[in-house]
Amino acid sequence: MSSLHLVDRVIIFVYFVCLVGLGLHLKKKASGGMDDYFLGGRQLPWWALGISGMASFLDLTGTMIIVSFLYMMGPRGLFVEFRGGAVLVLAVMMLWTGKWHRRSGCITGAEWMVYRFGDTLGGRFARMSGALAAIVSSVGMIAYLIKGSGLFVAMFLPISPEWCAIVMIGLATIYILTSGFYGVVYTDIFQSGIILVAVVFISVMAFMKVESLDQIAALAKEVTGQAAWTTSSCSWKTPMPKGYEQYNFLFIVAAFYLFRNIIFGMGSGGDQRYFGAKDDKECGKLTFLWTNLMMFRWPMMMGFAVLGLFMVKNLFPDQTVLAEAATLVKAQVGQVDKSRWAEVLASISNSPQNFPAEFVERLQVLFGAEWQVKMHLLSYEGTIDPERILPAVILYNMPVGLKGLVLVALIAASLSTFGSIVNWTIGFFTRDFYQAYLRPKASNQELLRVSWIFGFVFVVASFLFAYSVKNINDIWDWFIMALGGGLVIPSILRFYWWRFNGGGFAIGTMVGLIGAIVFRIAQVYYGDASPQISMILSNPVLQFFITVLIGLIGTIIGTYLTRPTDQKILQQFYRTTRPFGFWKPLLNTLSPQVRAEVKKEHIRDVVALPFALAWQITLFLLPMLLLIKNWSAFWITLSIFAVSLAGLYFIWLRKWGEEVVFEGSVQPRAAQILDPTVPSEKAKAAVHVKPEIAEVKK
Repeated sequence: MSSLHLVDRVIIFVYFVCLVGLGLHLKKKASGGMDDYFLGGRQLPWWALGISGMASFLDLTGTMIIVSFLYMMGPRGLFVEFRGGAVLVLAVMMLWTGKWHRRSGCITGAEWMVYRFGDTLGGRFARMSGALAAIVSSVGMIAYLIKGSGLFVAMFLPISPEWCAIVMIGLATIYILTSGFYGVVYTDIFQSGIILVAVVFISVMAFMKVESLDQIAALAKEVTGQAAWTTSSCSWKTPMPKGYEQYNFLFIVAAFYLFRNIIFGMGSGGDQRYFGAKDDKECGKLTFLWTNLMMFRWPMMMGFAVLGLFMVKNLFPDQTVLAEAATLVKAQVGQVDKSRWAEVLASISNSPQNFPAEFVERLQVLFGAEWQVKMHLLSYEGTIDPERILPAVILYNMPVGLKGLVLVALIAASLSTFGSIVNWTIGFFTRDFYQAYLRPKASNQELLRVSWIFGFVFVVASFLFAYSVKNINDIWDWFIMALGGGLVIPSILRFYWWRFNGGGFAIGTMVGLIGAIVFRIAQVYYGDASPQISMILSNPVLQFFITVLIGLIGTIIGTYLTRPTDQKILQQFYRTTRPFGFWKPLLNTLSPQVRAEVKKEHIRDVVALPFALAWQITLFLLPMLLLIKNWSAFWITLSIFAVSLAGLYFIWLRKWGEEVVFEGSVQPRAAQILDPTVPSEKAKAAVHVKPEIAEVKK
């Protein structure tokens, strides 16, 4: 059955027509060259890049997951989402790693490896392994988006989740491949406007539904069993439903993920938006805007969670029927694998005539009216499936027309993320494999055709991976913890240790990547072998530490088995990037005046980090507390927010964009990226300056 009115379908159709039309319109603009296709010619304004960054992080699958935790836990769900949904890495990217990448003048993060390690065997090896790791990571991320998008749209159309995802992602692939980064940014701006309308509508609707804090607290306790649902404090322990027991010790989970965010953030920043920014100040401005705009996501998601409480109470006054229904389904179709559960429910709901009449009649008795729609809320464990709360709220709470608008907004959020990842990943293959090593003299048109072909193959591979996972939470844990842990050590050391070289990066990356893939294969084939093995393979913390250890061992061995980076290349990198960490041999080559200015910048960046993190966390909490009318927690949180923002302003914001400029610190041009010993014209003109002079450029 279809749950969409003709008006809603028309709205969705018009949206896709506009999206594909915009992509085709920008095709010519994106065809000027690789800089145009992958970075928008480095001429896009900082505010457009900031809006695009926000839209790229508002994926539909992540939104469904976060809504599920907010539904189960209330505002405390934010602390679980320190694992990724709270995007705390933005604080580190804003303060220093974003500008460190921009100063290279590169197009991709893998090309940056040649800038860091030189155009040597080690540098090329690092470039290729970095590109390969990025492509594999992107397959995992796109699979995550595909899985969630298919589950979401299948609740509104009488087709399986797989076909829903194929149609939606297929259309998006067309406009992304034709329009490049121009299409990513301008469609993100277009889609951000739609998302903002949905944010306001959902937030206001939920706010009006909540009569008082006591009312929503009582309802949440009845529906979810959480007595402290309305609190925003990170309690030591909180009860969780079946399938989510790993988050019982909330404080430990939050502390671990906060630590992981800081560690991951220290090796991040290789985003197209930073490579495409005009200067250091724009890196800071676009990230500050990016973070502020991310705030609007949280009241919308809390609104869905609140509306979900009222919906579940109305649909399932007795939730014990869910366990009976799950047992009935498993008895009818056999012991179905959890990864196929949504597909089984969709087949029963959409084609009941294919099942015995007695079976269908029993489901009708259990679920009553609209049983086919209610089936989608049934989890594998025989409870409410929290990952389906968001689409169910749209089904039951949105009137005709507005339902289509909200759907478009959420689809837009997903496709914005999809577009950014696809364009970013294509760059690694085209720039760092094909053009760098296979066809260095390939024409622009040939490179564009290769980009389109690879983009298509990449999306197909992501589809195949998406349907090997049990649920979207399962794939997120592997992507963030196992794969991320395997790659994090070499990503960090490239910035902070002068002795680290291309061989160390390449070997560490490949060892970590292989370790994460082997871990995934073991999960798929041996995850149910025994309770002990299942516990090890399914625990995200163990995944993280095991793959981090594997990556660390490979990195250290690789570093000392291969030659150190040439001193001239190190000097070029250090003088242009100016990182902090273990760089004493390079720092001592600077004059005392320059060293003092560089150290001031480093101290300012690091000291600002706790203030930036506190500002970001409270920024996200405030609108959620306002929505559920928890006034006492709201005012306390507002006080912390004000103090952290003031500290961030006086330490860092009023100084942003101040860049230490001295002889040899100019941004390298394209020729220097391949051969850092080739000085730019600006550097040539500066060589007569004696002694070395430093100034702060604003």
